[in-house]
Amino acid sequence: MLLSCGDALIDFLPSKTADGREALTPAVGGSCLNIAIGCARLDVPTGFVGGIANDTFGKMIADHALNSAVDLRFATRSDRQATLAFARVTGTETQYAFYDADTASRNWVYWRDAIALGGVECIHTGSTTLVHDRGAAETLALIEDARPSATISLDPNCRPNLVKDKEAYRARMMTFCGKADIVKMSDVDFAYLFGDEPYADRAEKLLSDGSSLVVVTRGNHGACAWPHQTGLIEVDAPVVKVVDTIGAGDSFQAALLAALHRLGRIDRQRLRDITAAELKRALSFACKCAAFTCTRAGADPPRSRELPVDYW
Repeated sequence: MLLSCGDALIDFLPSKTADGREALTPAVGGSCLNIAIGCARLDVPTGFVGGIANDTFGKMIADHALNSAVDLRFATRSDRQATLAFARVTGTETQYAFYDADTASRNWVYWRDAIALGGVECIHTGSTTLVHDRGAAETLALIEDARPSATISLDPNCRPNLVKDKEAYRARMMTFCGKADIVKMSDVDFAYLFGDEPYADRAEKLLSDGSSLVVVTRGNHGACAWPHQTGLIEVDAPVVKVVDTIGAGDSFQAALLAALHRLGRIDRQRLRDITAAELKRALSFACKCAAFTCTRAGADPPRSRELPVDYW
């Protein structure tokens, strides 16, 4: 099983009423929940670890996850309200205003011994959960317990408008990078964390600190990756008609993990031995799934049955 640990929330997406007025449409989101859903839809047994409210929005979140076959038995259900995020699309980027004070997503608890970690192949984490002290501490405790047997995946998915102290946040991200076997970030996240530093220089540092795979996604310019054994691998992104880019990065990460699982390379040691051809195939699949997600509104990653045979 794969586990995705982190945020689950409701996105309010820009839309129009029948008479053309501005409106907002609620949709289930949250980077880590999106990744759990994306993996499960690609036929990988996947569970979600994090806080889910018991309110109306929390029910939407739980129903959406269960309808995609995500295992919620490790989620923390709470009477606190759900996190809400209001999206604004500017060009190819989506900006968010978050309402998450004292929410279920911020107050989840990792109960030791409640998760049979021996049956977990990979744990993914990142995004808003790591901004807040409690969420970061609970996530770190889970990772420390899981690392002896599970591969750790990280996507910082930075949300600068939630960060109060950038240097402290950056230091925290470096702590999590030091625990991760797979570090994936967008070019925007990279710039926020590392400025103008060349991708290859930072990848080399992360690999020397113990990571096995570093990936930077570059929107319609595809992705580049640095594995443990070989040099730079680059893949292109398909050209599609974009509805919006919400959830594209999450769909990429879900598809990458699903591809590594399918190739038998999700295990830490087998990941370190991945061939250039295998990694290029996995990255290409991830780019195609991300592009597919861009063709429809919101974070709506593809199901296996929706994908053309040539995607894999």
